This record gives sequence, C-alpha cells and structure tokens, in this order.
Amino acid sequence: MIIELLQEELFQLALIAALLVGLCAPAVGTFIVQRRLSLLGDGIGHVALTGVALGFLTGTAPVLTAVIVSVLGAVAIELVRARGRTSGDVALALLFYGGIAGGVMLMGIAPGGSTTKLNSYLFGAIASVTPGDIWVIAALAAAVIAVVVIFGRELFVLCQDEEMARASGLPVRFLSLLIAVTAALTVVIAMRVVGLLLVSALMVIPVATSQQLTRGFRTTMLLAMVFGVLASVGGLLASTYSAKVPPGAAIVLLALAGFVLALGVGRFVRRGRTQESPLSERPKLRVEEVA
Repeated sequence: MIIELLQEELFQLALIAALLVGLCAPAVGTFIVQRRLSLLGDGIGHVALTGVALGFLTGTAPVLTAVIVSVLGAVAIELVRARGRTSGDVALALLFYGGIAGGVMLMGIAPGGSTTKLNSYLFGAIASVTPGDIWVIAALAAAVIAVVVIFGRELFVLCQDEEMARASGLPVRFLSLLIAVTAALTVVIAMRVVGLLLVSALMVIPVATSQQLTRGFRTTMLLAMVFGVLASVGGLLASTYSAKVPPGAAIVLLALAGFVLALGVGRFVRRGRTQESPLSERPKLRVEEVA
C-alpha cells in the first residue's frame, strides 16, 4: 500500500512538505522553548492569518504576503518585549487578537472573499500542496536550517542567559530578532501542513518530548527533529488511509502521544542516571554541545 502511495504525485508532494515541516519546526522550537517563549508560534500564526487575507485582498500569493506580515509582526513583538514597554505575554496577546481580527476583516472586504477560504490555512490542507508550494516551502526551510547551523552556538548562549550573551560581546538584539524572524518563517512553512492554529504545537511538543529523554542541547534538538518528522509523516499516513482524519489534528495528536510515552520512559532514564552518579557529579549542559 505504501509503495503504491509513493508512486502518486500528490502523496509525494505531501510527504516532502511533511518532512520539511517536521525538521524545521522542532529545530526552531528548541530555541523558543529554551527562551520560555513557547507561545510565540501561536502569536505569529495569528498574525500570518492577516497576511493570508491580505493576499486574497490584493490578488497576490497568500504565502508571500503571509511571510511579509509574519516577519513584520515577529520583529514588532521582539522590539516591544526588548524595550520593556509591556510584558511578553501581553505583547503576544496583542498578536493573538489583532491577527485574528485583521484576517477576518480583510477577508470579509476582499472581492469575493469568504472566511471559509481561510480554513485550509487555519487547519492545514497538506493534500492540496502543489509543486509551487513545495518550492516555496523548500526555500524557506533551507533558510531556517541555515540559520540554525550558522548561528546555533550564539543562539544557544542567548537562550541560556541573555546577560551572559551581552557580556560576551554577542549582538543580542540581532540574535533576538533572528529567532523571531526564523520562527515567523517556520510558521509560514507549516501553515499548509498543520494549519496556523496548530503550528505552535509542532514547534513545542517534540521539543518537550525530547527533553524528557535527553540533557544536551544539541541532542535535544536532533531528537526533537526526529519526533517532529515521525509525527508529521504519521499524521499524513493516518489521513491518507482514512479520509475522515484531518492531517493537521492527526499530526498534533501523534506528537502528544509521543510526549506521554516519553514522559513515562523519561522517569526510568532519570532514575537510572541518579543511581549511576550523585547529583553533584552530573555533567552540566555545555555550549560545546550545540556544535
């Protein structure tokens, strides 16, 4: 059955999209979770909704406008947070409400617009991915992975301790904006697979799952990417075998199931580590583990 599916072009395109999203979302999510900004993906996802609606209003590609609006929104939220004019959770709340309201409003006034057109972006429509979508997703995914590879060590230091990063001479403002912009690109990458309302789950849950089993930063990221790919591909297969199963929801539920399983396994792993070495002798997380 799987061999037959692999011969179908639609399934091939959906599989490529699932693989790319499964790799990118947890990679960026590792930095976001480490910096305690787990809801950043949700906030940017709501802003991206305004970008999608703007695309319908102007007659341009919704993905392109979503990228532009998401990046601008991510930069705005980081600047507001960094300057301390309001707390991070309040700024994220502004993105939540403003993004949804803007998207619904723009779609309502767009020629021939209807909120039903937003469903494929809100909840994902991986089965309708086109070759053009794949090229866009692949380009954005390459940019995200490049950022993680090139700036991984610096981003790790920033996420661990912003003051230490500043004292070390690192460009804290630039790196903070880089994380926000990379998260925005990841949201746009994943919106056709899991949808804007669920994209944050794929950025956070695989990372939380990996943290139950590992201690090193690099190991956590790599394992989270594995879990992300497994959840994405598993959800795609589930929706393929049963047309009643929404792919986005299946992907997130599989990721949650993996977290519950890892939660139990992690207890035994941590218990074994405690018996092997005293608390004072446990190795600490090192910057060298990133690269």
